Amino acid sequence: MDKPFGTNVTSVLAKADFVNVATHAMDSGQTVPQMLIAACERHADRPAATNLDHTISYGDVNRLSADLAAFLRNGLGLQAGDRVAIMLPNLLQYPVAVLGVLRADLVAVLVNPLYTARELPHQLSDSGASVLIVLDNFGSVAAEALTGTTVKHVITTRVGDMLPWPKSLLVDTVLKHVKKMIPPFNIPNALRWTKALSDGKRLPHVQSQAKPHDTAQLQYTGGTTGLSKGAVLPHRAVIANVAAAEQCFGHCLNAQTDVVMICLPIYHIAAYSNLIFNMAHGFHSVLVTNPRDIPALVAAFDKVKPAFFSGVNTLYDALLNSPEFAKLDFSGLKLCLQGGTALRRATAERWKAVTGKDVIEGYGLSETSAAITYNRWDAPNPVGSIGMALGEVEITLRDEQGALVPLGEPGELCARGPQITTGYWQQPEETREAFFDGGWFRTGDIAKADEQGYYYLLDRRKDMILVSGFNVYPNEIEDVVALHPGVLEAAVVGIPDEKCGEAVRLVVVRKDPALTEDDLRAHCRANLTGYKQPKVIEFRDMLPKSAVGKILRRELR
Repeated sequence: MDKPFGTNVTSVLAKADFVNVATHAMDSGQTVPQMLIAACERHADRPAATNLDHTISYGDVNRLSADLAAFLRNGLGLQAGDRVAIMLPNLLQYPVAVLGVLRADLVAVLVNPLYTARELPHQLSDSGASVLIVLDNFGSVAAEALTGTTVKHVITTRVGDMLPWPKSLLVDTVLKHVKKMIPPFNIPNALRWTKALSDGKRLPHVQSQAKPHDTAQLQYTGGTTGLSKGAVLPHRAVIANVAAAEQCFGHCLNAQTDVVMICLPIYHIAAYSNLIFNMAHGFHSVLVTNPRDIPALVAAFDKVKPAFFSGVNTLYDALLNSPEFAKLDFSGLKLCLQGGTALRRATAERWKAVTGKDVIEGYGLSETSAAITYNRWDAPNPVGSIGMALGEVEITLRDEQGALVPLGEPGELCARGPQITTGYWQQPEETREAFFDGGWFRTGDIAKADEQGYYYLLDRRKDMILVSGFNVYPNEIEDVVALHPGVLEAAVVGIPDEKCGEAVRLVVVRKDPALTEDDLRAHCRANLTGYKQPKVIEFRDMLPKSAVGKILRRELR
């Protein structure tokens, strides 16, 4: 029988007053909405989320999400299992939208709100989404992208829709008329968020009938062809991830008093799992809409004084590079997590020197419902480790044929357990290729293990580029660049980058000798979201190729 290396990480400093909500939900066969509704009822009077200095309670989240669920099922006539795309930044609408979709027995499809009109249609069509919930700021993109998709209903919302009057009016007016951040758009028969909630309030409310193995969400990640594919995450997988976090970190946190700052975009699996963890336990979440505004983020950090903070290496660096950050009071900071990219030792050391806290590094994927390994928060960890297996996850290292490799030797990191995806949405061939016999999911990453059960990432089997924690697939960028009439051939590779971990390097063979770097950058800006855009562009007379004509990316690195 296959045996994983080492043991799973669990804190030895368990606090008696921390309730393992998700563990209980797992044991009792609950679904995500059942777990979260119960939490909203227990903590009805407590703050659930804050954004733009306005706070909504768990009672508000419970009430408004019930209204949304009623509107989706009894107003729009959706059926259990229908997909709803959520295209929002970190706003108060997000927890309401997520819980509303899930308690209606619908499937949440989390969409990057910065997608271009070229990127968005595939995710909408592939998921078969019937409804799109989108912020007005991105309405022009949605309007252009909807043609030919399965979307029948669009619900638009403004930043101010969850804010009190007259602040709501002021915020929306400034965004539209002063900052010009809402381009004009026309989506026929679009529905307003506020109208959907008010209509839903008058409609019969729905009772979730979902089962633990039913699909809760589609978490999109890149495919081998460059097109994203939806990792199917059942309710049980999402809850299992929260249960694993309970065992690892719950012991050092106090839901009654601790505030959690969510800076990473919630459509990303790491931030999403953070939100679900917070809601399940009644934590107060502060949602940061624009973490790139470092002065505002530092000010928010000072005001909020979070006990729990998670980010990627670039975000930690940005804060440390702000002179004002070092002046803050970090006495209430308990837990700092990092994943998505390799944590640079210099960054970790600077953070410890400034805040007095270690950055705890972990590893996970969209397909694994976020983290499957983490280092310990209450004990020293080996340098360079991504930690031990988390929760009920088993990990093995295997060769290309699926055979186990000896301890200490490199192999592909493979995982199985309750929080692992059941496969890719309507992609049976991709699903088969993603698993070895025995249900072992192939991460595509090469790692080694030590005798204590710690894992160390060495390399990636795939050509994927990891930019600030976000997956970038060369095929997609090459396809976009190839659409430019001045391009004959293009190849994309990842290069080391101190700020982002990796950056995109684009190598082009011109068809038009007049083609410039500025031309290509303008073309990429129009068709690719920011983190996918090339940092370095190089022109060559030819690309290195194999005997059969395949571009050899390895020779371009």
